Amino acid sequence: MGSGSGQWSVENRAPTRNDSTVSEYVPETGCLSIIVLGASGDLAKKKTFPALFHLYRQGFIQSQDVHIFGYARSKISDDDLRARIRGYLTPCKGCEKTHDEDVVQFLQLIKYVSGAYDTEEGFRSLDKAISEYELSKNSTEGSSRRLFYLALPPSVYPSVCKMIKSYCMNKSDLGGWTRIVVEKPFGRDLDSAEELSSQIGELFDEPQIYRIDHYLGKELVQNLMVLRFANRFFLPLWNRDNISNIQIVFREDFGTEGRGGYFDQYGIIRDIIQNHLLQVLCLVAMEKPVSLKPEHVRDEKVKVLQSVLPIEDSEVVLGQYEGYTDDPTVPDNSNTPTFATMVLRIHNERWEGVPFIMKAGKALNSRKAEIRVQFKDVPGDIYKCKKQGRNEFVIRLQPSEAMYMKLTVKQPGLEMTTVQSELDLSYGQRYQETIIPEAYERLILDTIRGDQQHFVRRDELKAAWQIFTPLLHKIDRGELKSLPYKPGSRGPSQADQLAEKAGYVQTHGYIWIPPTL
Repeated sequence: MGSGSGQWSVENRAPTRNDSTVSEYVPETGCLSIIVLGASGDLAKKKTFPALFHLYRQGFIQSQDVHIFGYARSKISDDDLRARIRGYLTPCKGCEKTHDEDVVQFLQLIKYVSGAYDTEEGFRSLDKAISEYELSKNSTEGSSRRLFYLALPPSVYPSVCKMIKSYCMNKSDLGGWTRIVVEKPFGRDLDSAEELSSQIGELFDEPQIYRIDHYLGKELVQNLMVLRFANRFFLPLWNRDNISNIQIVFREDFGTEGRGGYFDQYGIIRDIIQNHLLQVLCLVAMEKPVSLKPEHVRDEKVKVLQSVLPIEDSEVVLGQYEGYTDDPTVPDNSNTPTFATMVLRIHNERWEGVPFIMKAGKALNSRKAEIRVQFKDVPGDIYKCKKQGRNEFVIRLQPSEAMYMKLTVKQPGLEMTTVQSELDLSYGQRYQETIIPEAYERLILDTIRGDQQHFVRRDELKAAWQIFTPLLHKIDRGELKSLPYKPGSRGPSQADQLAEKAGYVQTHGYIWIPPTL
């Protein structure tokens, strides 16, 4: 529908190159400036610059048409910034020989501008540096592209966005653009998130805003829609008639280590569940979109979020590992959860009665992120398979990316006994020569290409906060208490009891072992 006109119009699709490539990206010609705000910070040197380096190394961004600007308060030189980043630029698989030369060439693309985040002067000098580069490339004014990456705390987003809008925009529209990338956390609850959204929304239109959630850039998360909608045998199974419960799990085997003061303001639900795990839930539970256009996909995700029922207090277990408050930056009486298990229920035709068990925790006995779809028992069970455990389909997001299906087979031999085995697609084994890109590389490339499918839309963010805000406020008020658990354990035993009560049946005696080469 034409914007605001109320008229329907037919949109012509660009011809696709071949049948299996779904994207319709046409390279743009104007020169590209990537501006990393907060360039001297942790996120920039550990994630943003290495991702840009790998994109450069693989030829996705070319030295002749891209320049990278770092902006921060620190008074340092171009070479100082380059020296800070250098150690984080790891060699790409198969390119070790030319690595040193690649690093030197890449660092030459980086220029540093120093200035405050809320003053005209700093942003005018940033605009001057970008404009000089654009002129040196003889770029037609208005055709150049400016990508601002905010590797900054959200408290400064409004002032930074105001400065960009006032002083650093691409001057006129001849196919060029200005886009901004913002990192989580987007607020602490519904009200603060809405306030942040409206402050940014007054300055930029939704197509210019890329709210990054790096889980949406992970290989196996991006594979979820393909698995569900491109394979016939999942289609009839993916519903309440066959699925007993679904777990979405994030476990870390280390604590807050030096980030205690920061983490204590947020807690595990704001840090992991409300964003990363909820995004995974959307992709697992959504209906098939009309097409792969970003808006169609995001429409379906919003519908799922709007169908989630309010969380029951009785279906939440919170934990805090013993020793968490020893960190000098954490208050001794902190109730902030470092562990949470909760049941989300989706009130629609496909998922009525299927519990989605969300688990996340720090200082546990293992490190992994996975989706575990557990099917119902076999009706009319003549082989007495129940004692073997149920069929499960597991998608392992990290580490050792894999997907495997647990199923019951005959134990080889003369006896008629059954045993659990697996159909296994382990990426390390199956795709040995393939480099699986980092989430940030993929998402930055999407922002350059203008594809918003893997970014969070404003109404989606609002719906996500609507689910969790009542629960978070109860925790903040101390109405729900965090139970202590030992570091290196599974977390509070009440969490396993909650999963069992919700319908999850644990398999005993079977452990999936990632295949070795």
